[in-house]
Amino acid sequence: MSTFALIHGAGVGGGWFWHLVEAELRSLGHTTVAPTLWKGDVTETLSGYADAVVDLFDPGDELFVVAHSFGGFTAPLVAERVPTTGLIYVTAMVPRPGESPDDWWVNTGYEEAVRIQAARDGGLTGSPDPTVGYYHDVPKELAEQAQSREPSSPSNSAYYDGWPLDAHPATPTRYIVCTEDRLFPADFQRQLAHDRLGITPEELKSGHCPALSRPKELAAMLTHD
Repeated sequence: MSTFALIHGAGVGGGWFWHLVEAELRSLGHTTVAPTLWKGDVTETLSGYADAVVDLFDPGDELFVVAHSFGGFTAPLVAERVPTTGLIYVTAMVPRPGESPDDWWVNTGYEEAVRIQAARDGGLTGSPDPTVGYYHDVPKELAEQAQSREPSSPSNSAYYDGWPLDAHPATPTRYIVCTEDRLFPADFQRQLAHDRLGITPEELKSGHCPALSRPKELAAMLTHD
């Protein structure tokens, strides 16, 4: 059995975001850790977030590191620190060396990708309403809980400092595209996986929050080779 380190993104309830996926993985005999990383420390760094994850599991475990959204800037730092069987991005930001999260949006062509998709779907993509842009396929009760549980924002250091690695870690890597995502359009994700990871991604019919809308399906994808 394996350990899954599940790293949350922004605006989704912190580590709680993963609780349904954790239940699915644990039912299969796996171990999970899903900490809330942002606790209001304005000096915390991406490297500090990675350290907080590493401290939670036995380094001898067969480890899979899973990143959602903004968690993509932390997950590869974990994989670089400890032996990792697999690194899995789930509709996640994929960084380049020296790139800050703040710069990522411009560097990847995000705004143009959203403009194109919004023209196709009547403005659903890129909507500032979280019930439309984030949680459109999440049960209402879970969407409300996610918003009520949201921790402090990432620190300025984590958001504006450059990503500290010189290269992506040499870890087997997968990317799961959420095909109904209204924050990161599916075509944008596919291009991101191709350009920055050199891989063809897998696909899941889900919005931006598959751990809440499709937990069983997502857990199944995380555990297959």
